Amino acid sequence: MAAQATAHCLTGCAIGEVLGMVIGTALGLHDAATVVLAVALAFVFGYALTMRGVLRAGVGFRQALRVALAADTVSITVMEIVDNAVMLGVPGAMDAGITSALFWGALAFALLVAFVVTTPINRWMISRGKGHAVVHAHH
Repeated sequence: MAAQATAHCLTGCAIGEVLGMVIGTALGLHDAATVVLAVALAFVFGYALTMRGVLRAGVGFRQALRVALAADTVSITVMEIVDNAVMLGVPGAMDAGITSALFWGALAFALLVAFVVTTPINRWMISRGKGHAVVHAHH
């Protein structure tokens, strides 16, 4: 269940992260601005994916937002810290450009590392009725 929850979280994070990195890199933004954009979009898409399922279950918008915040905030935060640290740590990755194998390889590696680091955290949270366990109460 933890791996599934992390994969779900990773999907939203990856959409936002990739979109933010591509936009920031394509526009030539400073690394810090690119990371801020990527993180913001990761949270937006991560929460949106969770809310979509909860809204389909008939939960109202405000309650669905509360569920998404409770379910995903820790997971997304950890995932974003890890994957951006990896991206910044790979020499030249942020400056490589969106047509570079270095950029895409580093981004894929960063998301993989984030998945590996975040899965045990999600497992711990689920075992205590937190994180994605909150979402499962509405499905």
